[in-house]
Amino acid sequence: MARYTEAVCRLCRREGEKLFLKGQRCYTGKCAIARRSFAPGQHGQGRKKVSEYGTQLREKQKTKRFYGLLENQFRRTFDNAARMKGKSGENLLQLLELRMDNVVYRMGFASSRVEARQLVTHGHFTVNGKKVDIPSYTMKVNDVIAVRETSRKSAKFQELANRSVPPWLTFNADTLSGTVVQAPSRADVDIEVKETLIVELYSK
Repeated sequence: MARYTEAVCRLCRREGEKLFLKGQRCYTGKCAIARRSFAPGQHGQGRKKVSEYGTQLREKQKTKRFYGLLENQFRRTFDNAARMKGKSGENLLQLLELRMDNVVYRMGFASSRVEARQLVTHGHFTVNGKKVDIPSYTMKVNDVIAVRETSRKSAKFQELANRSVPPWLTFNADTLSGTVVQAPSRADVDIEVKETLIVELYSK
């Protein structure tokens, strides 16, 4: 299974904003953006005139990196979104939010999407009572995700308490489970992205 293995803080610096790829570290003074708010590399501090294509590319790269996908994965997700009814850009964000690793992160089981991906891959969760270890698995409305019985004694999950989750999810700390009660809307996506630029980029 392909995944990005290089320094993730470089990605935040390249996009010029926090992508929250390292959990709690992103909220401290150790965050790379707080210490060096310019792009990595010897030309990172130089002024550059960005073309229309460059602006579209940056939006795509930022969104892709925010959710932890590689290029082929992201393109497949966009193609699926384009085949759905409605606006392709909003459909894309909805599919990204419904990825299992993102749902695990949104419910507070993990401090970052990277950690959530690892927990899913290691088989710590079930969906509707069946073990699922595929981070890209697309959750559906009324799906119930829960920590597996054999994993509940882990200190990682014993510390969980009721927390605030997006309105399209519910979370129960007693059963260590949550439910997708509705499909996420555009207003539920907290990433600042102009999805129309991504649609324009892939429509060329």
